[in-house]
Amino acid sequence: MVMEIRMNAIWCWINILLLISTLSNGVESQRRPLLVNFGDSNSDTGGVLAGIGLPIGLPNGITFFHRGTGRLGDGRLIIDFFCEHLKLSYLSPYLDSLSPNFSSGVNFAVSGATLLPKFVPFALSIQVRQFIHFKNRSLELLSLGSRDLINEEGFRSALYMIDIGQNDLQVALYASNITYRPVAKQIPSFVEEIRLAVQTIYQYGGRNFWIHNTGPLGCQPKELALHPHKSSDLDRVGCLRVHNRVAKTFNKGLRILTEDLRLVYKDAVIVYVDVYSVKYSLFANPEKYGFKNPFAACCGRGAPYFYDRNATCGQPGFSICRNVSESIVWDGVHYAEASNHVVAKRIQKGHYSTPKIKLEQFWYS
Repeated sequence: MVMEIRMNAIWCWINILLLISTLSNGVESQRRPLLVNFGDSNSDTGGVLAGIGLPIGLPNGITFFHRGTGRLGDGRLIIDFFCEHLKLSYLSPYLDSLSPNFSSGVNFAVSGATLLPKFVPFALSIQVRQFIHFKNRSLELLSLGSRDLINEEGFRSALYMIDIGQNDLQVALYASNITYRPVAKQIPSFVEEIRLAVQTIYQYGGRNFWIHNTGPLGCQPKELALHPHKSSDLDRVGCLRVHNRVAKTFNKGLRILTEDLRLVYKDAVIVYVDVYSVKYSLFANPEKYGFKNPFAACCGRGAPYFYDRNATCGQPGFSICRNVSESIVWDGVHYAEASNHVVAKRIQKGHYSTPKIKLEQFWYS
């Protein structure tokens, strides 16, 4: 009788410990970092390669991956550094059909993506539709016994990142012959697409949003090379005034949008990230970060900006600078890995965020 009581007590403790372990593991799995990203080439980890088969090979990728991965740059992007910081694997493109890994989240970003026009590959509206299908299909497969997919709680606690708008602004600038007012009139319609995206993601359970503004377009070597200019067309740093004015107007609208969304969705965390200020500081104080010739691309051809539309990076006639780590911009448009690393380190700390939230605080308080 005494032995039976002792055995019952032991089994009781074992069951309690198993329950505690199960609950602990369940909380951990639900609260583990997951990223769901929407955007363009700034955060495309291979979507354009998988989606339309656009060959993006070497020299893209030479610094870190040592092969083409579909990323436009010499190495890692800002989002890759975010993944490293959170101890996640790099995000697989949603469109990748060959051994994708969605354990860390999913990336819907595709190079060249825009806000408008809607419903064209691969506008933000299409990326959001792809997310809805991805979520519904993931939950369906989980109910059928599949594993290693994101569950309902995972989707709810995931961080939804949006970094898009640059291509819309540049297309509008070209169409307006580089004048401010016609572009400024279109900006509210661009911002509205981001509002609709957040609303839809919220309806499908998203509660955490990390929204990047756009960078200083007027500092890109490509823009400086393609548009003849006088010193009066440049700001104190040496960037094109009209381009940056357009970018700042878009960013102001985006900031106001995030303020409005916080009033509507009181149970959501909506963070506005001022990437513009960080990137502009690279051009304003290049020596501080170890950069040289801030307005010269690394991969291309032709002085002084090392950008020639007839010999762009990877095309016949191009060459590569001697030290990629000293370049801010890789190919005239896309940032080099070294500058992406600086930007990622600064913005993930929350100093450029409104509200001031560190990246990891979405899961670890």
